[in-house]
Amino acid sequence: MTDIGKSIRIERIMHRDSRNMVIIPMDHGLSDGPVKGLIDVAGSINMVAEGGADAVLMQKGIVKHGHRGYGHDVGLIVHMSASTALGPDPNNKVQVCSVEEVMKMGADAVSIHVNIGSETEAEQLQQMGYVSEQCNFWGMPLLAMMYPRGKKITNPHDPVFVAHAARAGAELGADIVKTVYTGDPDTFKDVVNGCPVPVVIAGGPKTNTDREFLEMIEGAMEGGSRGVAIGRNVFQHEDPTKITRAITEIVHHKKSVEEALEMLE
Repeated sequence: MTDIGKSIRIERIMHRDSRNMVIIPMDHGLSDGPVKGLIDVAGSINMVAEGGADAVLMQKGIVKHGHRGYGHDVGLIVHMSASTALGPDPNNKVQVCSVEEVMKMGADAVSIHVNIGSETEAEQLQQMGYVSEQCNFWGMPLLAMMYPRGKKITNPHDPVFVAHAARAGAELGADIVKTVYTGDPDTFKDVVNGCPVPVVIAGGPKTNTDREFLEMIEGAMEGGSRGVAIGRNVFQHEDPTKITRAITEIVHHKKSVEEALEMLE
């Protein structure tokens, strides 16, 4: 990435020593409503910032309700895609803002969501192509959430499907790709090797234990992930600050799960 604007902005959502990322998405209020952990957005942002998160990710209308002006600084990624769990097709993501609009908000990056295999895949790919062009014009980093979802996707964690989704994001100009973890480091290496831009993992459904959650992150990092973009397992945790700090120990400092769990004591 040679564009100076992109280079400067991406520094704000990335740890400067490890070159990895701990991103906390908080855009769930649009898709799922005012869920636990997102009632007080400002409070939740502050807790993960205190824990060392590199960036938070949210919809445009929530930026003014919690980012920033207080506490530790944290990068801002504004999400440009939307659908709700109540709609006829939650997999149909539509564009809801422009790159120029979020630049006025002070965003450090934008994100877009594409469901590979969905019935509206074509429209979503077209949207991403346009957003990618605008990001290049304005020097704005683009994070692409690329998920295998649809009738032909028998297993959304299948390495072949995940690798295809990740590669599609890079093919259309993403600077960072977020996708699901395949379940083990060896198969995830195939995903990373097939994608020429940094890959970070999604958190998925809330896990049963902290150990299970941190082991997933450790495995992904072993497989070549450049970090995480995880929401519910952080902002719905009983102590978002401590779990964020535990994640950073693994992602930025290469600590073991056992060492990271000590942060929760």
